[in-house]
Amino acid sequence: MSTETETRSGQTRGVLDRLRASPFLSDLLSNRLALAGLTVIFVMVVVAIYARLFIDLEAISLTQFGQNPPRQAPGWWANLFGSGPQTVGFFEYPFGTDGQARDIFPRVLYGAWYAMLYGTITVGVSTIAGVGLGIVAAYFGDLTDNVVMRTMDVLLAFPSLLLALALVAIFPDGLGLWRAVAALTLVYTPRFARVIRGAALAVLEDEYVDATVALGATDPRVIVRHILPNCLAPITVQSTLNFGLAIIDLAALSFLGFGAATGTPSWGLMLSNGVEQGLLTGQWWWSFFPGLLLAITVLGFNLLGDGMRDALDPRMREAID
Repeated sequence: MSTETETRSGQTRGVLDRLRASPFLSDLLSNRLALAGLTVIFVMVVVAIYARLFIDLEAISLTQFGQNPPRQAPGWWANLFGSGPQTVGFFEYPFGTDGQARDIFPRVLYGAWYAMLYGTITVGVSTIAGVGLGIVAAYFGDLTDNVVMRTMDVLLAFPSLLLALALVAIFPDGLGLWRAVAALTLVYTPRFARVIRGAALAVLEDEYVDATVALGATDPRVIVRHILPNCLAPITVQSTLNFGLAIIDLAALSFLGFGAATGTPSWGLMLSNGVEQGLLTGQWWWSFFPGLLLAITVLGFNLLGDGMRDALDPRMREAID
């Protein structure tokens, strides 16, 4: 028993030592902006999990006051400036209420869950599809490369949001945010395919790949054991940067009425309702707080993506030094 324990502890220390000696982690953790982005992402993940576990979705989606509900400013705002239609506690309704008298604070928190969940699915599926297509096109070349990449070029020829809108119209309305996810997955796949194809072509020029093939390695083995691991750096950076774009595009589709269903606490839908009904009547908080959390979340992913790119690219590291 003691021997097994010592072995496991030794393995754990070995892993920790390798992590400490990693140039990537060293460069990433020394980048203050990347650390700030990582902190923002961690906080938003915690908020999303908390909202999913402890906030009742049905309760925050229902209208509570019929046809003419009171529109309440945030409690601190109403007390400081007297802009609320009724007196409330200083910390009551910290984000105010919307046109249906629903507390905006829990709705904004639950919007983080939708952003993280559907953003992860969008980026994850498009990454897998794009990486597979890019590596296959680079490895087999000739006709396969031409067919795959010309198809990707056709998709890249359209503005991303316009193409997403056209694809969303194909799917049934009852799918809600899932049709936005499907459309954006098709839009993002060409981006990954083109980036990974370039990285795979660079790997294929190395002599050890020719040596592996000469020793009789099969095509799947060469792709999985040699090409894919050496393409992880651009895959990681591209996925991180596209995560922020996915959250923005999901919100944009909901803002335009092609994403979340009515009543769903989605940041894009809350922004749409706030702009259409709140700004002209002075209810600035309807759109301000969803937009603020959306901007902070996307900024976090962009900062982390830039930091990972600097840490993974030796040329960027030399330029910094």
